Amino acid sequence: MTPASATPACRYRAFISYSHRDKAWAGWLHRALETYAVPKRLVGQATAFGEIPARLAPIFRDRDELASATDLGRKVNEALAQSESLLVICSPHSASSRWVNEEVLAFKRLGRSERIFCLIVDGEPGASELPGRAAEECFAPALRHPLGADGELSHQRTEPIAADVRPGKDGKANAKLKLIAGMLDVGLDVLKRRELQRRARRMAALATLALIVMAGTTALAITALIARHAAVVASQAAERRQKQAESLVNFMLGDLNDKLARTSRLDLLEAVDDHAMSYFQALPTADVTDEALAQRAKALEKIGSMRLDQGHLPAAMTSYQAALKLAGALADGAPADVPRQLAVAEIHAFIGMTHWRQGQLDAAQRDFVAAQAILQRARVLAPDDTQLQFQLATIDNNLGHAMEARGRLDDAMLSYRSMLLLMRKLVAAQPGNAEWAASLGVAHNNLGKLALMRGELATAIAQYAADDAIESALAARDPKDTSQRDSMLTVHAILGRTQALAGNVTSGIAGLQQAVDIAMQLRTADPGNTDFQEHAALYATQLSRLRRLSGGATAPAALTAQALAIFASLTRQDPDNTAWQRGFAEARLEQAAQSRAAGRTDVARAQARAVLSMLDPLLAQQPDDRATLLATVGAKLLLAAVTDDASAAQQLRDDALSAVKAVKSGGSDPRLLALQIEALLALGRKTEAQPVIRQLWSSGYRDAALLAVLRRERIDYPVNAAFQQKLLAATDTSARQ
Repeated sequence: MTPASATPACRYRAFISYSHRDKAWAGWLHRALETYAVPKRLVGQATAFGEIPARLAPIFRDRDELASATDLGRKVNEALAQSESLLVICSPHSASSRWVNEEVLAFKRLGRSERIFCLIVDGEPGASELPGRAAEECFAPALRHPLGADGELSHQRTEPIAADVRPGKDGKANAKLKLIAGMLDVGLDVLKRRELQRRARRMAALATLALIVMAGTTALAITALIARHAAVVASQAAERRQKQAESLVNFMLGDLNDKLARTSRLDLLEAVDDHAMSYFQALPTADVTDEALAQRAKALEKIGSMRLDQGHLPAAMTSYQAALKLAGALADGAPADVPRQLAVAEIHAFIGMTHWRQGQLDAAQRDFVAAQAILQRARVLAPDDTQLQFQLATIDNNLGHAMEARGRLDDAMLSYRSMLLLMRKLVAAQPGNAEWAASLGVAHNNLGKLALMRGELATAIAQYAADDAIESALAARDPKDTSQRDSMLTVHAILGRTQALAGNVTSGIAGLQQAVDIAMQLRTADPGNTDFQEHAALYATQLSRLRRLSGGATAPAALTAQALAIFASLTRQDPDNTAWQRGFAEARLEQAAQSRAAGRTDVARAQARAVLSMLDPLLAQQPDDRATLLATVGAKLLLAAVTDDASAAQQLRDDALSAVKAVKSGGSDPRLLALQIEALLALGRKTEAQPVIRQLWSSGYRDAALLAVLRRERIDYPVNAAFQQKLLAATDTSARQ
């Protein structure tokens, strides 16, 4: 085998793994690598990993988009498999990131441990082993330990290859060359020597060019200003000179910036941008053509984007606001000009993104809303522009999630409904567009989630059923698409458990059983995929609960044991993953409920206490997480039911009631109301529970756990025939749409 054939051809030269908090560093590294030109004398040389290429592009950088992608896991896994090297931005943020750890682990399982290179930007290597300094650790667990023969991380220690940009260490230039030397499999000294020779030649020319362009631009700008204000000089001549000056500025912002970026001369690049910014700020806006103003706005926007990429957020905001002032005036002066409207909407979006990175969420939302309003007006002018409509739907989705997180469910509902209408139109126009179809499913699911939180069970089931039909059709279209099958099993489970809440336990068990079966198949085919493992365990727990409440014994215990084993393995891999910790707690809560049902009160009591010891810190960390709240309240009520101390039991039930009543958003969630009823009845407050019971009956809620509580209290709770008719009508309407 020749060296060139030792490694299979890959689509990407490298995959950059990082925490979103280190996005500025990932952006710098991405640009530095893709703009790097390998020295000509090295190109074509054979190494153990193939011939040295002329360029390092393309580089894959994940988590780049504000809008969520429904198939992010599949894309990332595919990119990892198609990448020659893995570059990890190392800091305390990435060391605690589930995603970074999973990406490193997945790459190691591909047999490419020797192709992992690290860039330390913050923190301290090995700090996890120093007393009191674990929070400073910069290496994720998968970087600190090699794989064992079983494909899991061993207890041995390993020291990854790392470049270091922390103060007093390698510095940006040397750190970049260290990474490139590893990627190319050449000695650092060889690369530095070649780089110094090339840089000396380039920098002399570029520095001279930059100074000449700056001087020329200044001279032309002054000439243009003098000419414009001199009554004796024709206006056309002044305009021509100004265009020449601005053309040179555009060159500075374009080709010259690109060349300076390739040589890592950020000092010159920033000087060029600052000079251009000063030039534009000095120019008048009167007596100038619209074309020239539009050109200025675009140049200012480009300066803002460069500063945003460099992490200079205040400077980026200054550039964007200057661009908005010009573009906004042009758009206001030509409301029927769609390109001008789209240009100002884009700048609003950039400003919103800058606010977002600064942590100013209210301001960010205002700018996203402004961009949305402009796009909506533009849609009136260009009603057939499908890509514009899809972007509007994406903005609706993002705004809906933002407002839902703030507890503004009514506003979130409006955004989600707008998204649904847009996606229905787009999918009707292009039924074969899988991306649009998946987004339509997301729109239905969003509305289903809100409907459930508002106590509208019929609507929730209808929306989930619509999503289920879409996901199933997409999975049937491409049976080998494991990511789509995972999406399908997820909505199977969501629909099934919601149907069970409405009393249709048979359908609920069937949907959850399908989800568990598919998840186990996917887990067997890809044992390293933690999403498949998590779904297999999560839905096994939910299926176990339904089977227990339906009178089963053996099957629930086996399902719970399966879920506990999977979650135990997952949480060992990443003890800081809150979703896995909560899933583990939910499985243990179901185990405690089974112990109670079997009469093992002492065992159930110990198990419930252990569950609360897991859930209490999670709820303190994420007080608005609905799943964590439901599990915590359920655990308190279970522990109260099996404790021998009446005072402690009352305190637990009072705590449960307080937690339920403290909910500010989605307080009509029937799952919360059912737990409230259980607590009130156990406290002997039957009169207070009656209106809540009537509210749940009206909503059609018939979860088996609630029915068991009401039977013990001898409270009549007949089937709500009107709700059943409403459910049939809602499901039928959704199926026709």
